[in-house]
Amino acid sequence: MSDLVPLTGEPLALDLVNTRPATGDLLATPDGLRDWWTLQAARLPDEVPQEIGAEDLAAVRAVREHTARALDHVRRGDEPPAADLLALNQAQRAAPAISELGWTGSAVAVVRRRDGSPGLRLAACLAEAAAALLVDPAVATIRACEADDCVMLFLPTHPRRRWCSAARCGNRMRVARHYQRHKAGEPQRSRDR
Repeated sequence: MSDLVPLTGEPLALDLVNTRPATGDLLATPDGLRDWWTLQAARLPDEVPQEIGAEDLAAVRAVREHTARALDHVRRGDEPPAADLLALNQAQRAAPAISELGWTGSAVAVVRRRDGSPGLRLAACLAEAAAALLVDPAVATIRACEADDCVMLFLPTHPRRRWCSAARCGNRMRVARHYQRHKAGEPQRSRDR
């Protein structure tokens, strides 16, 4: 993932879309995908595989792009492109979730699993998360970060939240505002010395 730090903690589909910050693509390489997958491991059913190939990366990136476009429309109350919805449905069909029954020795247990390559399984899981977000009424409250150079999206937990991260963009914007307010007075003080 290079030196870029991903924004995490939003709904999984938003975290996926947010792997495209203004400063670069966190999923540019299979290693970047592995790093992001590791950060999200507690939220995903499969373990992070040792080997992630180019086709795995392509499947996840395709889900990300279709999710981003559909989300952009739906959060504004517009109809999403049919091609994006179709692609998200196809990603889910490529590795459908199966509820497998098994005996634990004392009771029947259900384990959800998917067949296919690691990338197809991850892409299907992410497409499922995108579907859940797209139909959630909260999708209309998703906001873009108000920082000048930030493209991150977030689901506000507080109605006055303005930035994707108070520590990341919030502090930067507050410092910039402070600097702008005090910039005019600074040259005069330096001339008085």
